Amino acid sequence: MEPNAPVAAGLPTFDDVLAAAARIAPHAHVTPVLQSRTLDALAGCALHFKAEPLQRAGAFKFRGACNAVWALPADAAARGVVTHSSGNHGGALALAAATRGIPCHVVVPEGAIEAKLAAIRGYGAVLHRCAPTMAAREETAARVQRETGATFVHPYADPLVIAGQGTAALELLNANGGFDAVVVPVGGGGLAAGTALALAARAPDCELLLAEPAGAADTARSLAAGRRDVDFVPDTVCDGLRGTLGQPGFEILHAHGARVTVVEDADTLAAQRLLWTRLKLLVEPSSAIALAAVLQQRDRLAGKRVGVILSGGNVDTGAA
Repeated sequence: MEPNAPVAAGLPTFDDVLAAAARIAPHAHVTPVLQSRTLDALAGCALHFKAEPLQRAGAFKFRGACNAVWALPADAAARGVVTHSSGNHGGALALAAATRGIPCHVVVPEGAIEAKLAAIRGYGAVLHRCAPTMAAREETAARVQRETGATFVHPYADPLVIAGQGTAALELLNANGGFDAVVVPVGGGGLAAGTALALAARAPDCELLLAEPAGAADTARSLAAGRRDVDFVPDTVCDGLRGTLGQPGFEILHAHGARVTVVEDADTLAAQRLLWTRLKLLVEPSSAIALAAVLQQRDRLAGKRVGVILSGGNVDTGAA
């Protein structure tokens, strides 16, 4: 990954990723790395899947949420935390708050996946419903924050969250290093940015390839333009990737020269079924898109060693 420009001051660094790894170690799982000869043959390269669906709360999101919760001073922690989330971050923050015994409030948009809402409730958080727009999510979260005094933990723009998400790639590199490319899904950019920090420090020659749905391709537009272009209405089955690219994520990804592969939903759903049947791993569309991107880039990745971060597995199995 050749950097295009220095990363702006105030953004998380690789030292923050290392600190996050130490902070969350008592609470987060070290997830396995899975392989499949069949998928290797289909992709034409050697694939190593970081199985974050097996993380606590069912997604990598627990890493960032746990780091943010356990970094809070005691007085702030006592007032609790609040966020807005379509599901995975909300569940992760609720569980992280439960590990510290503090209150958690989650603002959820109408239409969110019921399995994810059930998990948030199950971890003890208070749900607050809002309209399915980013403006409504932010306004409702701000109101709850004012009323409770809770600390707001952004799903993907919080530096502590980004640093925590980077621990997934750090584990992947420590266990299976020497990759030619690492592929991750991108929505708000927290996982992608954290991965960029880990690769730049530990595998600077490794390419970072981002998988983004065609119906929410603001990262591709933004990196191509050299500025955030996030004025769009998402239209994708990848519910976890409908958020707009955050400014910190944009700055880190732009600085580290990340590339984006835009994927149609039909290809993502085909990849999801492959992962279900070949890896025997329950993944959601927002996770399966990473394999879809690999298959789309088959010629470019031919013969290479590729790490793939499968981000989450919180699906409504009744609708599967």
